[in-house]
Amino acid sequence: MITIESKEHLHHQVSILKSEGKTIGFVPTMGALHKGHLSLIEASNKACDITISSIFVNPNQFNDKDDYQQYPRTFETDKALLEQANCDILFAPSQEEMYPEKDSREFDFGELGNVMEGAHRPGHFNGVAQIVSKLFDAVPAHKAFFGQKDFQQYVIIKDLVKQLNYNIEIIACPIVREKNGLAMSSRNQRLSEKEKEIASNIFKILSWAKKNYLDYSVSDLKDIVAKKYKELEHTRLEYFDIVNDTNLQTIKTWEEDGNFVACVAIFCGKVRLIDNIVFNLQ
Repeated sequence: MITIESKEHLHHQVSILKSEGKTIGFVPTMGALHKGHLSLIEASNKACDITISSIFVNPNQFNDKDDYQQYPRTFETDKALLEQANCDILFAPSQEEMYPEKDSREFDFGELGNVMEGAHRPGHFNGVAQIVSKLFDAVPAHKAFFGQKDFQQYVIIKDLVKQLNYNIEIIACPIVREKNGLAMSSRNQRLSEKEKEIASNIFKILSWAKKNYLDYSVSDLKDIVAKKYKELEHTRLEYFDIVNDTNLQTIKTWEEDGNFVACVAIFCGKVRLIDNIVFNLQ
């Protein structure tokens, strides 16, 4: 694995590889890697000739400065994990490299960006769009791989690709979970053992909702699930919603077209966690 710190150098390297007929897969990360990230590397390795991953903690997508400062940074460990996973190129730019000047671009994702994470983290998706577009410019890959845990982000990035006319396929990969069901996340490092045990109920409740949804109306199910979350000790529910998997709008009945996704954001202690589960109705 080679490490590149310059956008210009990386873009040149990718151009050479593409001229040789190589298919390029890209896995952008903020580091603090876990098995979920490594599953994206594995998916890229299977689908593409060359896998590139990036590590960059993007300040523009944190609406909470404390969250940005406390985000785990484990670069040397991450680098070793990527090498073991057979990643070909690591892009590890500095903040000056990615933001030589202030990025004042404003993106409009309509209702996709106004709900759930967008409603509770103002400016978050604009920051995501800024850095992802910069990364896609530096890494003109054929395919980019994202985890389904950040489902709303996946939908937003697909819309970004359409808006900016990028010739790149966005692929969602399944959520990877701990043995107790907790969705793997870099933020899990900040949980105590007791908090991890409590947080395992996030997925258990989602699974209950998926199993039993036909026994209730949408509004009744949402009320029951919200009550279950609120009864968990040392937690604070931020939102629970069931949305259409394409437009992310709250559904009102099970008879609506499309598949539905139950999404939750909850604080366990001081750590904010998100998760989701897809209701496959078609």
